Amino acid sequence: MHIHILGICGTFMAGLASLAKSKGFKVTGCDQNVYPPMSTQLEEEGIKIIEGFDSSQTKLKPDIYIIGNVVKRGTPLMESILNNNLSFMSGPQWLYENILHEKWVIAVAGTHGKTSTTAMVAWILEFCGLNPSYLIGGIPKNLKTSSRLINDKNSNFFIIEADEYDTAFFDKRSKFVHYYPRTLIMNNLEFDHADIFENLNHIKKHFHHLIRIVPEKGKIISNAQSNALNEVIKLGVWSDLEYFNHIDGWSYQWQDESSSLNIFYQNKKEGTLTWECIGDHNASNALAAIAAAHHIGIPAAKSIKALATFKGVKRRLEKIGEFKDNIKIYDDFAHHPSAIKSTLDGMRQVLKEGRIIVVFEPRSNTMKLGEMKKELQDSLSSADIVYCYASNLDWDPNELFKNNQKIKVSDSTQWILSSIIKEKKPNDQIVFMSNGSFSGIQNKCLDLFKNE
Repeated sequence: MHIHILGICGTFMAGLASLAKSKGFKVTGCDQNVYPPMSTQLEEEGIKIIEGFDSSQTKLKPDIYIIGNVVKRGTPLMESILNNNLSFMSGPQWLYENILHEKWVIAVAGTHGKTSTTAMVAWILEFCGLNPSYLIGGIPKNLKTSSRLINDKNSNFFIIEADEYDTAFFDKRSKFVHYYPRTLIMNNLEFDHADIFENLNHIKKHFHHLIRIVPEKGKIISNAQSNALNEVIKLGVWSDLEYFNHIDGWSYQWQDESSSLNIFYQNKKEGTLTWECIGDHNASNALAAIAAAHHIGIPAAKSIKALATFKGVKRRLEKIGEFKDNIKIYDDFAHHPSAIKSTLDGMRQVLKEGRIIVVFEPRSNTMKLGEMKKELQDSLSSADIVYCYASNLDWDPNELFKNNQKIKVSDSTQWILSSIIKEKKPNDQIVFMSNGSFSGIQNKCLDLFKNE
């Protein structure tokens, strides 16, 4: 059977493409913006990618078209599909009908930390020999690819990053209502995706739709520190409920100022985790992952041992370069002020000396619309210098940051790079923060340092 995927280079759809090929489908796809890491991963798997959404692609004559949420009405290929009454469905629906309905689904939902937590759960199960299938919105360094399907019937678990973004132009429900998880992690909940959600209450409604489809014999693992999630839970729960970041559930304590944390369950110490990740946000993610693994029978001590070898996810504060005078360069998938703040605060917590220099692109739809601009100042407070790349925004960053001397606004990546090189100091920690390709500025910066 041949499927043709519209919007194949998105993290979800690229993963779906890999899963479909593993299941024996012929897979082709198209997208408007083709860039790594997903394009590289697909090419390595021999999946053909066509640039753009030209209607001539109907000549491929696939059995069905899988429609990503990037596709809008008016797209030539989509109009041709509709005009010719060709078969199509959304990616999440296809995934459930062809793969997930046969599996014990462990889903990770929340505004922040989905990718890292999903990768942690997948690695715990892999470390413990359970050989899980998974679909992650990024590439875990331990697992090498963003998705994997194990066709062996003895491999029952599927771990999936459960995104609240809408399914498709013809299905405005959140993607995650298609997944029917038996184990559900809810990491946190804040207002985001201002292009599709009216307000926080609108998102809460979709999260409660997700809660409604968790079976009675399933488990919901929720962050006790999230007021919004607690309000969602008050709307009704029909499954076993367990909390993390709560003394009666799963909790942690840092050991002094080290990268080690003690893990507790119901106020009893389960072990000490020493690992490469930093910050309270990653400690919280670890609790959620350990709790999910515990639900399927993995003792906390084994999960802690697994996470001690967890190497993180590409583009989640990923160190991409280290140069003389201890200057380090990082790439981070920043999309929301809270995520930016937790990442930078975590860096400040462990940084012994040197400056944190942030190069930030407000690129998500919510950021572009200016819905979160008031929170940006505080989210960047742990940085010493911030370069804000201003392009195609509905608001003026010069006006917002006019009284903040450490934030410099520019629409020129070349000027930003020149300034970094000119003003660099020993021990600088340079962090590029964007949820897109950022015009390749990260690699340009690496080249400048290499050529010095």
